[in-house]
Order: sequence, then C-alpha cells, then structure tokens
Amino acid sequence: MLRSLLCWSLVLAWSAVAMAQEAAVPVLKTPVSKLDLVDGDSIVFLGDSITHQCLYTQYVEDYFYTRFPKMRLKIHNAGVGGARAWDALARFDKDVAEYKPKYVTILLGMNDGTYRPFDQPTFDTYKKDMTELLGKLQGIGATPILMTPTMFDSRADRARPNNKRDPLSQAEYNSTLAYYGTWLREVAVENGHGYVDMWGPLNNLTLEQRKVEPAFTLIRDAVHPDAPGQLVMAVSIITDMDLPRSVSGISINLNAKNEKQRAKGTGGVIEGLSQTEDGVEFTFAAESLPWVMPEEARLGAQLTKLGHRLSSERLTVHGLPAGQYELSIDGQSVDTYAHTALAAHIELQENDKTPQYQQALAIAMLNKQRNDGPVKALRGEWGRFQGFARTRRDAEANPTDTGKQEQLAKQTESMKGMEDRVAKANADAKLIEDEIFTKNQPLVRKYVLKRSAGK
Repeated sequence: MLRSLLCWSLVLAWSAVAMAQEAAVPVLKTPVSKLDLVDGDSIVFLGDSITHQCLYTQYVEDYFYTRFPKMRLKIHNAGVGGARAWDALARFDKDVAEYKPKYVTILLGMNDGTYRPFDQPTFDTYKKDMTELLGKLQGIGATPILMTPTMFDSRADRARPNNKRDPLSQAEYNSTLAYYGTWLREVAVENGHGYVDMWGPLNNLTLEQRKVEPAFTLIRDAVHPDAPGQLVMAVSIITDMDLPRSVSGISINLNAKNEKQRAKGTGGVIEGLSQTEDGVEFTFAAESLPWVMPEEARLGAQLTKLGHRLSSERLTVHGLPAGQYELSIDGQSVDTYAHTALAAHIELQENDKTPQYQQALAIAMLNKQRNDGPVKALRGEWGRFQGFARTRRDAEANPTDTGKQEQLAKQTESMKGMEDRVAKANADAKLIEDEIFTKNQPLVRKYVLKRSAGK
C-alpha cells in the first residue's frame, strides 16, 4: 500500500511539473499579414511631416478608390510636421481615437532620433512613448501597423547648399533609423501587430540607381521623400499588407470547341464574344480600375514596376490568323499588336489611351485636389495644436516662467474655433470624396480587335 501511494505521489508530481512547464511555454503571436477590410472600416495614417506631405497616403487612397470601388473606407491622415511619438500621444483622443479606426499605421521615428548618431537615452524616450502609444491603440480596439522610419539620404544632405549638419550625423543617422526600424519589427512580431518596411525599399532602390547615376536620390532634402519616393512607400504598404495585386485578366481562345473555354475572365465578366471576318470583339465588365497616379510620382511606378506587379490588366487572344491587329476600347484606338504578342499576352494597365486608364487618372487628380486642399488644411490645424501642446507642456513644467505663461496664453487664444475649422475641413474633404465615388465605378467596355489592312 505504501509503495502504491508513493508511486501515485510521484506520478502526480511529474504531472504537475509537466503541466507547469506547459503553462510556462509562451503563446506566440502571429504578426498581421493582411488587412481584413469591409465597407465602412476606418484607417488612420499617424505620423510626422512625411505623412503630413499627404502623398504616400494619397497614393494608397488612390489604390483603394480604384481597386475597391464598391467599398467605401474612412481614411484619415493624422500626420503633423515635426511630430515625435510624444506629440502623437498629445493629440491621440481627437486626431486618432475619434475616427474609430480598425487599423492605424504609425510612421514615427525620423524626428525622435534627433538627426544624430544613435544615443541610448534618446532611443529610450522613443521606446517609452511608442509603447504607451501602442497601449492606447489597443485600448480603443485598433490594430497597429508599425512602419519603419524612412531613409535619411546622407549623400543628398551633403549636396544641399549651405548644409550645416555635422559629418558624423550625416554619416550615421540612416543607421540610427535602421536600428529604430529593427526594434519596431521585433515589437510587431512579438505583439501580433502589422509591419511595413519603408527603410529597405527606399535604400535598396537608391543603391541600384546610383550604380548608373551617382547623384540619384528619391529624397532631395535628405528627409522628406519626393513624390516618386512616396509612391515607393505606398507600394510597400500594399505589398507588405498583401492587398490584391491584379486588376483583371481576359483570355480568349478562338480554337476552343467548348463555348465556356473560349472566353475566361478574372476580375470581371466577358460577354458577347464574336469572331468577325477580320478579328474579334466582346464586352468586359471589370470589377476595378488600374492604379494610376499623377505625373510627378510616375518615376516611382517605373522603379517598383508597379503596373506589372500591382495593377496588371492582361489580355490574351489565341487563334487569330497571322497579322497585325488594332485594339480599340469603346471606339478609342489603343495600339496595334502582332497576333503572336496577343497569343503570349499584352498588358494594358500603363497604356494611357485606354478609357479605364483615363477614368482612373481622373480619380487620382480629384484625390490630389482633395489632399492639396482640405486635407492639408486639416493637418495645418493639427500642426498649430502641436505647437500649443508643446508650449502647454513647457509652461506646466515651468510655472514661474512668465515668458512661457504669456506664450501659452496667446496660443490658447489661437486654439479657439479649432473644432469648427477641423469639422469644415473634414466636410470639404468628404464632398470631394463623394464626387470620387460617383466617378470611380467601372463601366462595361467594348473591346474590338481588327486586323490592320494589308498586314
């Protein structure tokens, strides 16, 4: 009996140890790999002056307007020039939480590092404030998407007229930002947040271009990416968050015996296929439009191969007699192609003669108007609030400083009416977006391939 009790005691002890060890194994979280979006969802782009530029955010909006024309998202730019993580905390309730976001992208760190070689106390401040910010986001049920600081272009900085930055800071600050970004990646992985690499693509593309053009830069002032660089950033968001990469595919096989095999479409519906004496014609109702951007950003599209990778419109036609064929869409001549090229497939997404390209371009230009006008006006209001919040912090820390108290009084006066001005800017932006959604709906297009005379 004693031996049996001893055996049972050992079994129970071993079981308890095993259970304790099992309980001690941490639950590993999976970082967000894809945005799960439905109509009405809200996304906030939180950041500093690089977000305040209203460019990468604008291009991502263009993507959503054209790729998901039936889904209306609520997208809010919450960037302010000069912002650090502390500043984002100061305006969090009204500039972030009030928009009830499902996702919040965070692009902060460029200013937090203070444009100097890595300094541990400076990083610790950034880490503390970012950790608090992430806690507040989780507190409102939002999913953070951490984005690395962008590139600091030391070569471009050295080339600036009257540049006074010290050489060591120029040489090392890009590495400082890389460190900040690496920490953000670890935080994202360990906590199940989203993660977007901005630093890598900007640096890698710059390196490749400098192999043939040593003075090449995407960031002429060393800090703020120009429009092509901002498009590189938008591409990083779309790819890292695994958003849909193709617009449509049309495949016609005139040799197929089965009617269903003669016409296959992805991203839309083919109807009315008819083989004529000198070609073929059909209609195609696409579900989306190509991702088109203003002229100033198109170098970024070339560098990233955006059209082929993220906006492809493929057309394949097998079984045409040998010859050259003119393609027209809705009566608009697009180009002439050999039957062999059509059999291999052609891509239309960057052909500015197609009606769908022109429709998408009109959307991009409307959204540019929206961002250059009311959205930037809105961000200007929050820029003034940032100055006020910093002054208030300094005045509270120095209650006997008369100068700071007087400055606070003046800035407090300037804040009067801000809520009304913010509401007006939001309303004006919505009016333009309402117009966008009347013009971004894909139309049924008539495609005609006709053999060119004598070819």
